[in-house]
Amino acid sequence: MDYGKKAAELLNREGVVCAPSVFGAFADVCGISEEQALKTAACFGGGMRLGSVCGACTGALMVLGLKYASGDPDDPEAPAAPNEQAVRFLEEFKKRRGSCLCRELLGCDPNTDEGYAIVEEKALFETVCPQMVQTAGEILQEMLGLDK
Repeated sequence: MDYGKKAAELLNREGVVCAPSVFGAFADVCGISEEQALKTAACFGGGMRLGSVCGACTGALMVLGLKYASGDPDDPEAPAAPNEQAVRFLEEFKKRRGSCLCRELLGCDPNTDEGYAIVEEKALFETVCPQMVQTAGEILQEMLGLDK
Protein backbone atom coordinates (compact mmCIF):
# COMPACT_ATOMS: atom_id res chain seq x y z
CA MET A 1 0.00 0.00 0.00
CA ASP A 2 1.17 3.53 -0.78
CA TYR A 3 0.49 5.32 2.51
CA GLY A 4 1.45 8.75 1.18
CA LYS A 5 -1.13 8.37 -1.57
CA LYS A 6 -3.72 7.11 0.92
CA ALA A 7 -3.11 10.17 3.14
CA ALA A 8 -3.56 12.48 0.15
CA GLU A 9 -6.79 10.67 -0.79
CA LEU A 10 -8.14 11.07 2.73
CA LEU A 11 -7.32 14.78 2.57
CA ASN A 12 -9.68 15.05 -0.39
CA ARG A 13 -12.65 13.84 1.68
CA GLU A 14 -15.07 16.51 2.79
CA GLY A 15 -14.11 17.80 6.24
CA VAL A 16 -10.81 15.89 6.55
CA VAL A 17 -7.75 18.10 7.03
CA CYS A 18 -4.02 17.41 7.16
CA ALA A 19 -3.42 15.82 10.57
CA PRO A 20 -6.32 13.33 10.41
CA SER A 21 -5.47 12.41 6.84
CA VAL A 22 -1.99 11.25 7.82
CA PHE A 23 -3.05 9.61 11.08
CA GLY A 24 -6.03 7.99 9.37
CA ALA A 25 -3.87 6.55 6.59
CA PHE A 26 -1.89 4.64 9.21
CA ALA A 27 -4.82 3.65 11.45
CA ASP A 28 -4.45 -0.04 10.60
CA VAL A 29 -0.73 0.07 11.43
CA CYS A 30 -1.60 1.65 14.79
CA GLY A 31 -4.26 -0.91 15.62
CA ILE A 32 -7.14 1.55 15.62
CA SER A 33 -10.01 2.24 13.27
CA GLU A 34 -9.83 4.91 10.63
CA GLU A 35 -12.79 6.60 12.32
CA GLN A 36 -10.92 6.74 15.65
CA ALA A 37 -7.86 8.19 13.95
CA LEU A 38 -9.85 10.84 12.08
CA LYS A 39 -11.64 11.89 15.26
CA THR A 40 -8.48 11.91 17.42
CA ALA A 41 -6.54 14.13 15.03
CA ALA A 42 -9.46 16.36 13.99
CA CYS A 43 -8.32 19.41 15.98
CA PHE A 44 -4.71 19.41 14.80
CA GLY A 45 -5.07 20.87 11.29
CA GLY A 46 -3.79 24.29 10.37
CA GLY A 47 -0.81 23.96 12.66
CA MET A 48 -3.07 23.20 15.63
CA ARG A 49 -5.17 26.16 14.50
CA LEU A 50 -2.19 28.43 15.23
CA GLY A 51 -0.14 28.15 12.04
CA SER A 52 2.36 26.22 14.13
CA VAL A 53 3.60 22.67 13.40
CA CYS A 54 2.13 21.40 10.13
CA GLY A 55 -0.79 19.04 10.70
CA ALA A 56 0.80 16.46 8.41
CA CYS A 57 3.67 16.35 10.90
CA THR A 58 1.44 16.17 13.97
CA GLY A 59 -0.53 13.32 12.40
CA ALA A 60 2.75 11.53 11.73
CA LEU A 61 3.93 12.10 15.31
CA MET A 62 0.73 10.50 16.57
CA VAL A 63 1.53 7.41 14.51
CA LEU A 64 5.07 7.30 15.88
CA GLY A 65 3.79 7.69 19.44
CA LEU A 66 1.46 4.72 19.07
CA LYS A 67 4.18 2.63 17.43
CA TYR A 68 7.11 3.43 19.72
CA ALA A 69 5.87 4.66 23.11
CA SER A 70 5.74 2.06 25.85
CA GLY A 71 2.95 3.69 27.78
CA ASP A 72 4.66 2.78 31.04
CA PRO A 73 4.73 5.89 33.26
CA ASP A 74 7.17 4.20 35.66
CA ASP A 75 9.82 3.52 33.00
CA PRO A 76 12.33 6.42 32.96
CA GLU A 77 13.60 5.24 29.55
CA ALA A 78 10.10 5.19 28.02
CA PRO A 79 10.29 8.61 26.29
CA ALA A 80 13.56 7.87 24.50
CA ALA A 81 12.30 5.73 21.59
CA PRO A 82 9.33 7.87 20.52
CA ASN A 83 11.35 11.07 20.95
CA GLU A 84 14.16 9.72 18.78
CA GLN A 85 11.66 8.73 16.10
CA ALA A 86 9.95 12.14 16.29
CA VAL A 87 13.24 13.97 15.80
CA ARG A 88 14.15 11.66 12.93
CA PHE A 89 10.80 12.27 11.23
CA LEU A 90 10.87 16.04 11.69
CA GLU A 91 14.44 16.33 10.41
CA GLU A 92 13.55 14.34 7.30
CA PHE A 93 10.37 16.35 6.71
CA LYS A 94 12.33 19.62 7.01
CA LYS A 95 14.97 18.25 4.65
CA ARG A 96 12.34 17.43 2.02
CA ARG A 97 9.99 20.40 2.52
CA GLY A 98 12.11 23.14 4.07
CA SER A 99 10.08 23.56 7.25
CA CYS A 100 7.68 21.85 9.63
CA LEU A 101 5.66 24.99 10.30
CA CYS A 102 2.31 25.43 8.61
CA ARG A 103 2.64 29.18 8.16
CA GLU A 104 6.09 28.80 6.58
CA LEU A 105 4.98 26.01 4.25
CA LEU A 106 1.96 28.03 3.12
CA GLY A 107 3.82 31.34 3.06
CA CYS A 108 1.17 32.95 5.29
CA ASP A 109 -0.61 32.33 8.57
CA PRO A 110 -3.94 30.64 7.76
CA ASN A 111 -5.28 31.54 11.17
CA THR A 112 -5.39 35.27 10.55
CA ASP A 113 -8.01 36.93 8.36
CA GLU A 114 -5.30 38.27 6.05
CA GLY A 115 -3.51 34.92 5.83
CA TYR A 116 -6.70 32.97 5.26
CA ALA A 117 -7.62 35.31 2.42
CA ILE A 118 -4.28 34.46 0.78
CA VAL A 119 -4.88 30.75 1.33
CA GLU A 120 -8.27 31.04 -0.36
CA GLU A 121 -7.05 33.24 -3.20
CA LYS A 122 -4.14 30.92 -4.03
CA ALA A 123 -6.01 27.68 -3.17
CA LEU A 124 -3.12 26.67 -0.90
CA PHE A 125 -5.08 24.03 0.99
CA GLU A 126 -5.71 22.30 -2.36
CA THR A 127 -2.21 22.71 -3.77
CA VAL A 128 0.30 22.77 -0.90
CA CYS A 129 -1.34 20.59 1.74
CA PRO A 130 -1.70 17.46 -0.42
CA GLN A 131 2.05 17.59 -1.02
CA MET A 132 2.70 17.82 2.72
CA VAL A 133 0.50 14.85 3.66
CA GLN A 134 1.97 12.82 0.78
CA THR A 135 5.49 13.57 2.03
CA ALA A 136 4.59 12.76 5.64
CA GLY A 137 3.08 9.46 4.55
CA GLU A 138 6.11 8.56 2.46
CA ILE A 139 8.52 9.31 5.30
CA LEU A 140 6.48 7.29 7.79
CA GLN A 141 6.21 4.39 5.38
CA GLU A 142 9.99 4.38 5.00
CA MET A 143 10.61 4.73 8.74
CA LEU A 144 8.20 1.91 9.59
CA GLY A 145 9.57 -0.34 6.85
CA LEU A 146 6.16 -0.82 5.23
CA ASP A 147 5.97 -2.17 1.71
CA LYS A 148 4.35 -0.17 -1.06
